[in-house]
Amino acid sequence: MVKKGLLERLQEGPVIGDGGYVFTLEKRGYVMAGPYTTEVVIEHPEAVKQLHREFMRAGADVLQAFTFWSTDDRLSLSGPDAPGNETGKSITCKEMNDQACTIVKEVVGDGDTLVCGGLSNTPSYAQGKGRAAVQKEFSKQVDSFMEQDVDFLLAEFIGNVEEAEWAIEVLKGKGKPVACTLRIGPTGDDSGVPVGECAVRMAKAGADVVGLNCRFDANTCLKTIKMMKDALEKAGLSPYLMVQPNGYHSPETEQTKNGWTILPEFPFALGPRQMTRFEVHHFARAAFDLGVRYIGGCCGFEPHHIRAISEELSPERGGKLGDASKKHLPWGGALKTDQSEKDFINGKDTREYWESVKPALGRPGFPDVQEKLFRQ
Repeated sequence: MVKKGLLERLQEGPVIGDGGYVFTLEKRGYVMAGPYTTEVVIEHPEAVKQLHREFMRAGADVLQAFTFWSTDDRLSLSGPDAPGNETGKSITCKEMNDQACTIVKEVVGDGDTLVCGGLSNTPSYAQGKGRAAVQKEFSKQVDSFMEQDVDFLLAEFIGNVEEAEWAIEVLKGKGKPVACTLRIGPTGDDSGVPVGECAVRMAKAGADVVGLNCRFDANTCLKTIKMMKDALEKAGLSPYLMVQPNGYHSPETEQTKNGWTILPEFPFALGPRQMTRFEVHHFARAAFDLGVRYIGGCCGFEPHHIRAISEELSPERGGKLGDASKKHLPWGGALKTDQSEKDFINGKDTREYWESVKPALGRPGFPDVQEKLFRQ
């Protein structure tokens, strides 16, 4: 079948991205926290393949090859200050990226899901090695993506707009749509470049899609993407907007550069901060109403969160839903089917109920929550 491309789909309506791979696969025992490199694609390809399947079933229109931090300079970043970064001793960037693309293409098969080739920030930029060295690292990944004929290219999780511009320059001219997302909040990029200027510079560099991913939560990303949109409109530029926040609430980090990474719970005790599926419904609606057309998630976004985005925006997508929605009715609707357990349901089969619920930690030290439970 002939698939519609990314830009054609964005022109017609919202495109649903996939969710987070790094944190999910770390929790499942396949990725090492710290290095966060993706040798799992070679060591345990079935684990990556399964997660791809879950996101696709949830309703994602795009599956991103698991190539995060898969440049040679990152894979070889070993030493006392970078324990665990040993992958480069046995696996090259090309081997990693080729295998990641092969896995995701096997999952997609002849279906209608797009394959994205993504690259991220480089140690070479942080070490001040300059434009040529950084673009050399990017080019190795892009060459693999072109050989594998992915559907579009993405530069993501970049902290400095200058590095983003260098990445876009490498991606342009390959005959593929180009997207670029920064990991920034309202205070601007890691060098202090204002949000609006970042968006304008990415668009002028040639990105077809610009936006945000990962370092900040959904609410902060919505505020930041609004700043991007306003600046782009003022400059007379109209790239599509994209947002893929992390899946954890961290409002207290909004005015920082490092976002959720400064939380005491980062990265191993974030569970209590995770968004509910219902909060993701509201995020998806707010993003769409703001004018964002590529909506997905990053670290902390599990398949059920992507299903929530798909279900929330189904009317704008001609009723399209993922296969996982065959086993789910939004807002507790399926609870109506079991009338023999009315005490268990207790009114939990309506949107009104779930929109009124305020999730609690449920741990000692929160007596008000415990008292409410005991009174019931």
